[in-house]
Amino acid sequence: MKFVVPADRIATLHARRDLKMARSAHAYVRGNTALFYRWLAEEGGERIVPQGPAVWICGDCHLGNLGPISNGDGKVEIQIRDLDQAVIGNPAHDLIRLGLSLATAARGSDLPGVVTARMMEEMVDGYEGAFADPDGGEKAAGEEPDIVRIVRRRALGRKWRHLAKERLDDVEPKIPLGRRFWPLTPEETSGLRDIVTHRPVSRMILSLDSKGEERGPKMLDAAYWMKGCSSLGLMRYAAIVALEGKGEADHALVDIKEAVAPIAPVASGAVMPDDPAERVLAAAQALSPYLGKRMATGRIHEHSVFVRELMPQDLKIEVEQFSRGEALKAARYLAFVVGKAHARQMEPDTRRDWARTLQRGRSASLDAPSWLWRAVVDLAGRHEKGYLDHCRAHALNA
Repeated sequence: MKFVVPADRIATLHARRDLKMARSAHAYVRGNTALFYRWLAEEGGERIVPQGPAVWICGDCHLGNLGPISNGDGKVEIQIRDLDQAVIGNPAHDLIRLGLSLATAARGSDLPGVVTARMMEEMVDGYEGAFADPDGGEKAAGEEPDIVRIVRRRALGRKWRHLAKERLDDVEPKIPLGRRFWPLTPEETSGLRDIVTHRPVSRMILSLDSKGEERGPKMLDAAYWMKGCSSLGLMRYAAIVALEGKGEADHALVDIKEAVAPIAPVASGAVMPDDPAERVLAAAQALSPYLGKRMATGRIHEHSVFVRELMPQDLKIEVEQFSRGEALKAARYLAFVVGKAHARQMEPDTRRDWARTLQRGRSASLDAPSWLWRAVVDLAGRHEKGYLDHCRAHALNA
């Protein structure tokens, strides 16, 4: 059975997406992965960008896709938290995407262009710093920026009630229908009940249960989840699952998301799972081990989906305003996180070769590689024009 998203739902999603992307240039950058790669190619990016070793990359490595991730056993690390676009590809693409996101955030904070230039330098230093010991500590990351320290501290102190209040507006195990959560069709409801009891999914949920009882997952409530820009028109659901056993029932909040073919360019000769959800799972296991162990895949009415239990500690890094010092520390630290994710997949010789390649175009006067600077500057200009055109069109339609 092939499920089709209702037409009225898609129309509302388009309107919400346009409004969200009109709110800031940073939001516009985050929601335009397809344009990012198209404009990179049009600006001659594929000629100037070095070809790195073929490894799993995020494919959409902006600020909002990095943040604290729980491993389900109380430990929290800053890792990549969204792998929808992940492919085996060129790691330079993640650096450019992160650099563009940081540059846009700096402009939104009214910081001068010289700070953006320094941020690119700090990015490369932080990224390369992860190569010496990708499984080690964070000493090479430099001082932890406030935006990371604050969100990490918040993450460590959070419980189910915080997650429920934030995501559901209530601590009771019920999803409130309204602006974010919409009613399901009968076909969706039956598909979600099946996916919750699908063996790989139920095993994943139960593996995160600390009580060690014989417990069975049962869906209590579910809704379509209006969230983000990238999942427009795709299946995206939130479900509350009860873990019922001998004692009192516990609850889990589960995110179910449709996976489709990626937009990010795939390395020549790369071999990835054919199933889109299996590709996302494999990428998570390589790039974000804490997230990878909390995911499973399945199908809803012939649609490939991946499922993860949401943890109270899972937060995104939000940037409202950067100071000069914070911008530099954040650039170094976040690039270090991405560098660890890439470097863990490389043999020592490959890491050394890639580090040498990154030096191309660096000089005493401008420490950031010229290819990175050129790509970020060219794309920032294209996105600024695109953002203003988007705002004009949105205002006319409104």
